[in-house]
Amino acid sequence: MISIDLIRTNPQLVIDALANRGESNSLEDILSLDESRRKNIIENDELKRHRNEVSKSIGERRANGQDIDPSEMEVMKTVGEKISSLDNDIKELETTINDLLSRIPNLPDTQVPIGKDENDNPITRQHGEIPQYSFDLEPHWDIGERLDIIDLPRGAKLSGSRFYSLKGLGSKLERALIAWMLDYHTDKHGYTEVSVPYMVRQDIIFGSGNLPKFGDNLYHDDEDDLWLIPTAEVPITGLHKDEILEMSELPKYYVAHTPCFRREQAAAGRDTRGIKRVHQFHKVEMYKIVDPETSNQELDSLLNDAEDICKELGLTYRIVQLCTGDISFVSAKSFDIEVWAAGCEEWLEVSTCSNCTDFQARRTSLRYKPDAKARPQFVHTLNGSGLAIPRILIAILENYQQEDGSITIPDALKPYMNNLNKISNN
Repeated sequence: MISIDLIRTNPQLVIDALANRGESNSLEDILSLDESRRKNIIENDELKRHRNEVSKSIGERRANGQDIDPSEMEVMKTVGEKISSLDNDIKELETTINDLLSRIPNLPDTQVPIGKDENDNPITRQHGEIPQYSFDLEPHWDIGERLDIIDLPRGAKLSGSRFYSLKGLGSKLERALIAWMLDYHTDKHGYTEVSVPYMVRQDIIFGSGNLPKFGDNLYHDDEDDLWLIPTAEVPITGLHKDEILEMSELPKYYVAHTPCFRREQAAAGRDTRGIKRVHQFHKVEMYKIVDPETSNQELDSLLNDAEDICKELGLTYRIVQLCTGDISFVSAKSFDIEVWAAGCEEWLEVSTCSNCTDFQARRTSLRYKPDAKARPQFVHTLNGSGLAIPRILIAILENYQQEDGSITIPDALKPYMNNLNKISNN
């Protein structure tokens, strides 16, 4: 959530930043409501001051045995009723203002390139060359079926379209990826592993920025009012909700593995085959809570941590900076990591690393004290996949396929696969 103070003091800056996102918002409603709220607060404070003065005077006169004019008491009764009415008006105005604020996305960092959509995202660098093969390549859905490690029909039978089932060495490879990524981020990058619930309360979903705007993309249990998480970012954002951290506690680095549940629909005819875009998948998520002064450097470090996974797996990948029209609702600055999938002959996004500045911290009231005497300030939060499992599975199956139909196991994963060298029908 962006600051009402910023909107109040520099509305044009906010309007221009939102316009770069492709958002049109005059902010007139918010500013008008805020002005009414502040006028009501001033009036209410004056009435409360007056009431206190009169109450004190009445008390002193009663103590001295003086009579109190009944009309004076009637006047104060009217004042009390007016105060109560203003209290309610202020609360209603604050609720409306906060609802409007909650629907405004984060403001893009000034370094984010201006653009309309993903077509305007600049490629910042590429690691490795697109591999060449001397034989015809298969896409992962054919590989998975032939090796009997991906079962798309039975996944659909269980849960419908865009669900899948792994079996045998496919399941083992998925489990190996998860365990290895968690170990790598904790051992090499200094993250603390956390295990978090897969269902959370509404206020936790709100704090991450998924509500109210993206409620239609989420799975919800109406009876208990719990929401299935679309990413581990959601519960990790809520871990320190309503807390004030000491400067010595920062930065905090967390990593978690969770399933992710998303109702989002792809464009008609897009990503309909295989496991590229599904409703349930596994992901390892990195998350940082940091001093605002260091958040841009922390974003660079977060991106490097995600890149390390791709490098260790021997995958060709590229870094894409998201333009203003393509960054997420909560992000101020983001980079995608896309790996090359040789069988599909396309780049697949496996991670988005984002600096959310104080946007989530405001929604969760997560603050820190720069020093012992300082007033609490909002932290900055960052998140990035480290990595999303289905598309890494795709990349391994398609890039490591051999002419005899087998799949070579990347060296990094062999200790997690009982030192198996390949997946084959033999």
